[in-house]
Amino acid sequence: MTDRWFDDLPEHDPNDPEAVERALRRQERANRRQAGGGKTLRSPKKPRTRRGDGGRSNGPHKGRIAIVAVGAVGLIVVVWFLFALFQPFKGDGDGELFPVNVPAGDSVGQIGDLLAEKDIISNSTLFEIRATLSGKRGDLNHGVHKFRENMSYSAAIDELTKTTSKKTIRVTIPEGLSRSETADVVKSAGIPGDYMAATVKVKGFDPNQYGAQGRAKNLEGFLFPATYELKPTADVEDLVAEQLQAFKDNIAGVNMKYAKSKNLTVYDVLTIASMIEREVSVPKERKLVSAVIYNRLKKGEPLGIDATIRFALDNWTEPLTESDLATDSPYNTRTNQGLPPGPIGNPGLASIQAAAHPADSDVWLYVVKPGTCGEHAFSSSLEEHNRNVEKYQEAQAAAGGSPTDC
Repeated sequence: MTDRWFDDLPEHDPNDPEAVERALRRQERANRRQAGGGKTLRSPKKPRTRRGDGGRSNGPHKGRIAIVAVGAVGLIVVVWFLFALFQPFKGDGDGELFPVNVPAGDSVGQIGDLLAEKDIISNSTLFEIRATLSGKRGDLNHGVHKFRENMSYSAAIDELTKTTSKKTIRVTIPEGLSRSETADVVKSAGIPGDYMAATVKVKGFDPNQYGAQGRAKNLEGFLFPATYELKPTADVEDLVAEQLQAFKDNIAGVNMKYAKSKNLTVYDVLTIASMIEREVSVPKERKLVSAVIYNRLKKGEPLGIDATIRFALDNWTEPLTESDLATDSPYNTRTNQGLPPGPIGNPGLASIQAAAHPADSDVWLYVVKPGTCGEHAFSSSLEEHNRNVEKYQEAQAAAGGSPTDC
């Protein structure tokens, strides 16, 4: 049976499939024309813009410009990052080297935080990235390392990869040094921390127990001089604790009976001992210098020990001027009678013992003996002392300077 719609198709060959398909397309077009009023319907055309009238479409060009702009910004960011990471214009840092203790077990991030906090590097995160890229992330060593401020990441990493071969930190503190002088020694030994701040006050140690009676503004005099072996992770607080313990151990063996009979406290003995340390070059003279101090205190004579003025001025190397000698300070023992307010340094055991037990002598004056290496000529009368001074001055004039022979 033949379909009716098939009979309505334009003339065609029913045995030719392609002819049938063409006929179907023709019939479809005819139907659309009929539905559209006899006209073929077309999609509306896009309005055409005229060239040169400002209405030219720039859509594709804007896209290309935006891509170029984004690419330029990205390049700038990459270049900035590489400069920040590799720091081609930075080197070994600024200023003097100072020690920093890197605690055992710290991660790379923690090490970076520590260095950034101390202004050694500029950024902890970039430091960690740099350590990773350099392949040295696992080679950073704990212990005490020396750094400068404003170091490059590479320089800081190089320092951290050095092996801290010392099993302990060894520091020798000479007898008689003041706190400020000792601070320099401690810094040079690589012990991290602020020694001056750490020696103002320590919990559990009270200078008043040794007769300071409120006079001690800090721990000057109690910081026992010796050679100390400290752990690689030690800081100044650890050292100070060792010094105070050494003081306790040593002072416990000193007989203070004679000093107490002269109404002197342990703190007074430490003050005398600190002056002996500065005045004596020859150990055998310690007790004689101690006797001079005791006798001058008894006579009410100013001690006239210029080291106390040096302490007040914190000047241990430069010559004292006339104005220095007239310094208005309770530590000026030229212009003030009695002992200075406290120790001018930290004495060793030999000087403490000499301060507690002076020589049995009535000497109260002394001057440097010419032709010796720091020995003194002691006298018990002003006349004898003046003759000794005259000999010194003659030798000084002949030598054109200090008449010592060291």
